[in-house]
Amino acid sequence: MPGMNPRKMQQMMKQMGIQQVDIPATEVIIRTATKEIIITNPSVQKVNMMGNQNFQISGNITERLLNSTPDISEEDVKTVMDQTNASEEDARKAIEDAKGDLAEAIMNLVE
Repeated sequence: MPGMNPRKMQQMMKQMGIQQVDIPATEVIIRTATKEIIITNPSVQKVNMMGNQNFQISGNITERLLNSTPDISEEDVKTVMDQTNASEEDARKAIEDAKGDLAEAIMNLVE
């Protein structure tokens, strides 16, 4: 709080059962289903308030999208082709549609 003595603030927080600890982090990454939020040069505080732990984070924020396409090796394509007698193009597409799951790709081509 602006204008308040930091020591007085610590005493008040202690009386209310609030403990705050600085964490010497160098980077914080938050992953969601579609992206990563990267916080560099972070200031991280862990706040324990009545048994609940919370983190306060501030810093330089950047975001990047996650790559959702699977890495498909030639060996994977060959395996699907051998099991289903499908063309290379069909096998590769089936693996992509199955998000890299070979068993699912084979099942989808056999049906």
